[in-house]
Amino acid sequence: MNMSDKAVRVVSHSVQNASKPTYEVDDTETKALTRRVLWKLDTRVLPPIAILYLCNFFDRSNVGNAKILGLEDDLHLTNHHYAVALSIFYVFYVVSDLPSNLFLKTATPRLWLPILAILWGIVVMCIGFVRNFAEFVVVRSLLGIFEGGLYPGSLLYLSMMYTKEELALRVGIFYSSASLSGAFGGLLASGLSHIPKTSVVDWKWRWIMIIEGILTILCGIGAIFLIPNSVETATFLTPTERSHASARLKASNYISGSLIEPERFQWSEVIRGILSPQLWLNATAYFAICCALYSFSLFLPSIIVSLGYSGSKAQLMTVPPYAVAAVTGTFVAFLSDRLRLRGVLVLFTLPLAVIGYAVIARVDSNSVKYGMTFLMAVGIYSSVPPILVWLLNNSAGHYKRATSGAMQLVIANCGGIVAAFLYPNDQKPVYYESHNIVMGCLCYAWVAVLLNILYCWKVNKDKVEGKYDKYIGYGDDRDPSFKMIL
Repeated sequence: MNMSDKAVRVVSHSVQNASKPTYEVDDTETKALTRRVLWKLDTRVLPPIAILYLCNFFDRSNVGNAKILGLEDDLHLTNHHYAVALSIFYVFYVVSDLPSNLFLKTATPRLWLPILAILWGIVVMCIGFVRNFAEFVVVRSLLGIFEGGLYPGSLLYLSMMYTKEELALRVGIFYSSASLSGAFGGLLASGLSHIPKTSVVDWKWRWIMIIEGILTILCGIGAIFLIPNSVETATFLTPTERSHASARLKASNYISGSLIEPERFQWSEVIRGILSPQLWLNATAYFAICCALYSFSLFLPSIIVSLGYSGSKAQLMTVPPYAVAAVTGTFVAFLSDRLRLRGVLVLFTLPLAVIGYAVIARVDSNSVKYGMTFLMAVGIYSSVPPILVWLLNNSAGHYKRATSGAMQLVIANCGGIVAAFLYPNDQKPVYYESHNIVMGCLCYAWVAVLLNILYCWKVNKDKVEGKYDKYIGYGDDRDPSFKMIL
């Protein structure tokens, strides 16, 4: 009997007599089949999602590159105007997070995520033609609305394609596109700054917006033809592979005999997600990290300029810290999956960024300051994938997970509003207060992560002691058979 004839299926029983599913196929063949499925998912699903997020991140942060090419002078912006334009983006960004996530399943990921990219690509292109502060604020607001849905939607989508044990590495690779966007954005801005001016495009910074907007539109159109809605509908998988992929996901979601999460929308699940203590510990820690993350991406070009570099040289000097952060972030995500640890690893990565901010604010040597930007980038970007996956892993039930995941990002992305005001021009060139504020945020994040680890440990301990036995058969994360990841 060949493998396709064997039953790559889940042995299911009634809920009353359910036992954990097993695969009725030789272990060696199962592993080979799993490797094939993961290879196809990693090469067909992950790249287009990561590319969309790369576009998402550099389309929001390219304003930092545009700033040192004359955006403020061209639009006659004061420092306050510039900060308002940055922060208004995040106001609309966070407002769109939760509705977009709840709508994702209805609209289908294959259409919803690429359409969002096409729409914000059009908006970015339009930024290249604005002429004053009012127009700049309007298009930045629209950009926030359309960009807001991709990040939480992509995370929810990946959690529907990969098992809990595989998710951190894939989110790490997905999120590494954010740090790569910083490197790619710097290189692209340096190249685009050499395009000659025209009667319409009369400042070099405008080419950054126009060309990057067009690239995003093209990526969005391409993604429509590449992203499947689920493993069950993925045409690049064979029927055997689709059955196996679906069975793996069901086995990963196994809770007290309930293999399939309830699909019917219930407001009680939304409320349960909002009231989760893990949400507030995770989200506030991530908020503090985002204050560092967004201020770093928005103001790194300005920080580099303050070290004595200018023009194309300053753009290129932003590339190495992001490149190193992309590699280390992926490595930490790999460790996170291997060790099945989330918050514990963050306790080791965050101090790197704290050291970076502490030193850069207190030394005079420009070479040392530039070296500290590497520690800052590595500490920040390596901490994000484990924190993102942590809440998704510890939430069961589609709508509870969708709500918790989106609300985490709603709260966290408010850090972008704060970040817009952290590096004012009057702090140049040392940015002493700015660096210290960010350092304080990261110290809080470390404490909140520690508290969340202790909370998850306590829940697991209580489940072992029978304090959650009343939830047996509920089929969600309260069930004693569902173990929290630390």
